[in-house]
Amino acid sequence: MTALLEAHSVCAWYGEAQVLHGVDLRIDAGELVLLCGRNGSGRSTFAKALAGLVRRSGSIRFAGEETIARPTFDIARRGIGYVAEQREVFPVLSVEDNLRLGIKRGATRLAARQLDEAFERFPLLAQRRRTAAGLLSGGEQQMLVLARALMGEPRLLVADEPTEGLAPDAVIAVAQCLEDVCARGGAVLLIEQRLTMAHRLADRAAVMGHGRIVFDGPLEALDARTADEWLALGSAG
Repeated sequence: MTALLEAHSVCAWYGEAQVLHGVDLRIDAGELVLLCGRNGSGRSTFAKALAGLVRRSGSIRFAGEETIARPTFDIARRGIGYVAEQREVFPVLSVEDNLRLGIKRGATRLAARQLDEAFERFPLLAQRRRTAAGLLSGGEQQMLVLARALMGEPRLLVADEPTEGLAPDAVIAVAQCLEDVCARGGAVLLIEQRLTMAHRLADRAAVMGHGRIVFDGPLEALDARTADEWLALGSAG
């Protein structure tokens, strides 16, 4: 397998508070990795570290190139797409204009096709294409953030709770999007509480606790643990 992402000894801080304490994780091309752990274990912080949104140290190699010191816009341009848990839309812009902001530089000729694909995946967004994003429901904004990230055709999609607040039909559409990224040779790091869906999609699982990866292996090995062991692995300590 070809390593798409190699994170070694990644630490991260919010101000003076250190949240990550040496995270090691490898993700191969074509792989979907489920990142588990209790609230506060560092999952979302690690996602932000990959996207360059927090102060960090260590090594993050993406497609063979070091990105630990690169700014967020450059990381995105290199092919890491980030879907934030906070549903970060541009509220005064229309749905369509939000989507257009996700298009890669130099790819404007493909914009019409990409927009058609986004609206085909998420029909609710097509119905609201002229609506200001700030007027959408929480679930619709979540769909918009994911669709916008996919407009950039990321090689690695980092998705933090992408199905939160979504109806069942939309959850199915999200799952198909994640599978499509992997099918074209990309990879997905998925933080997700809908474990039934996540288990169906994931190739393996990594569990965070105390700001570190405390388990990294096949889902079968993780499922074989007792409930008490699961909670101990994901404990924020």
